Amino acid sequence: MELKEMQKKTKRPLVLVSVMLAMFVGAVEATIVSTAMPAIASDLGGFSRYSWIFSAYLLMSTVTVLIYGKLADLFGRKPIFFIGLTIFLVGSILCGLAGSMEQLIVFRLIQGLGAGAVMPIATTIVGDIYSTEERAKIQGYLSSVWGISAVSGPVIGGMIVSYLDWSYVFWVNVPLGLLAMAGIYFFLHEPPVEGKAVIDSKGAILLTSSLSIILFWLVEGGQSFDRISFLSVLLLVIGILLLLLFAAVERKVENPMIPFTLWKNPTILYANIVSLTTGVILIGVSSYLPTYVTGVMEQPAIIAGFTLTAMSIGWPISSSIAGHLLLRYGPFPVSFAGGVSLIIGSVLFVLMNAGSGPIWAAISSFFIGVGMGLTSTSFIVTIQGTVSHVERGAATAANMFMRNFGNTVGAAIFGAVLNSSLISFFTKKNVQYDVNDINALLTEESRNRLPHEELVELQVGLDHSLQWVYGAVALFAVISFIFIMRIPRGKVTGHDND
Repeated sequence: MELKEMQKKTKRPLVLVSVMLAMFVGAVEATIVSTAMPAIASDLGGFSRYSWIFSAYLLMSTVTVLIYGKLADLFGRKPIFFIGLTIFLVGSILCGLAGSMEQLIVFRLIQGLGAGAVMPIATTIVGDIYSTEERAKIQGYLSSVWGISAVSGPVIGGMIVSYLDWSYVFWVNVPLGLLAMAGIYFFLHEPPVEGKAVIDSKGAILLTSSLSIILFWLVEGGQSFDRISFLSVLLLVIGILLLLLFAAVERKVENPMIPFTLWKNPTILYANIVSLTTGVILIGVSSYLPTYVTGVMEQPAIIAGFTLTAMSIGWPISSSIAGHLLLRYGPFPVSFAGGVSLIIGSVLFVLMNAGSGPIWAAISSFFIGVGMGLTSTSFIVTIQGTVSHVERGAATAANMFMRNFGNTVGAAIFGAVLNSSLISFFTKKNVQYDVNDINALLTEESRNRLPHEELVELQVGLDHSLQWVYGAVALFAVISFIFIMRIPRGKVTGHDND
């Protein structure tokens, strides 16, 4: 079916609203749950498993994103989107009914299993129903979802915990998800899938197994087990071997889960590599900026949230601008500008100190947001314009997977950098503190209980250690810029009628 014929049957504005609603449900999940976690942990207990509430969701959504992308190419966007979103909503209902931290972790795994379908397929649907020129402009609307979710998530979560019960943090997803499904069902008309769909089941099993083991190693290494230990080495070796076996299988099967031929395209190759490195940058800033603003600058949580919100403002604004610039100048200049903005933001973070104030932190955050908006929009629009309709789902999912994987890698890297820097600092100063003592810096009440000398020592240690984190963020910004320089020049072209 030609694109124009498909556009006539599809009510595009209503589909776009439905897609944005589905993306909002997926995007807001992280921020809204973060706000409610203290109340959840207080109610259910099991604080030692606190991190797994996030890790379980992250693991499953990252592992399944590639599989859903390929299935969407094989069976069509609608059925796979419905399956994924249904699993996500069932998981959300179960999360609200959890009676223990262990149950909540299992239900978050189910939620994450469905979440892997939401973002890539929603973005792929937009790629299907809009031409390359229109897609560049529409991308600004999609990116605004991230900004809105980042701003509204903590507010909604806080209100729910204050006036209702934490269960509604999960249940609020259900009506919104059902509305999104209804919109896609009634208003999206996609072409029938031609030919017999062959599922690469062996590849799917190997991919899921290898990535689950590697991601588990990244997330839990240094916490559940030592990085340098027999179990750590065993997990890493098994994960890498399964990944190599997956690559060998994919080269032989008729319909591979990941078409490696796509990665031979230099635009896709370098766009995906930069998505990985910018994913690392994103988690480094979003995870540790509030800690710096509250712990070192002694600002309240609402001010710390404001500094992070600045990134969420810069992202959609630059994404919308990028859509217009892409059509005129092509992906390289837009990505180049994004790379420069990432370097400026990361350098400002490196130069930041306790006396800089939250405005400095917000400006730094804003530049990171601008860089993310320019690069992510450029990559998605360019990749979708480079491939045919039958490969668009897998190509879009691969790009999103790389950013998600970058988040996971970054969380592991920066966690290790921060902890080792703190331990090294305390050892060098010959003071009897450990990493958990930093918790005392994060609220005004707990800071007031500390002796002045202890307060100063802990703040200097946290400041020193976070400077190493921001140094690593700057390093990844430079690496991103180097790979951006490899992106081919030229304007955006499209496979709009495939």
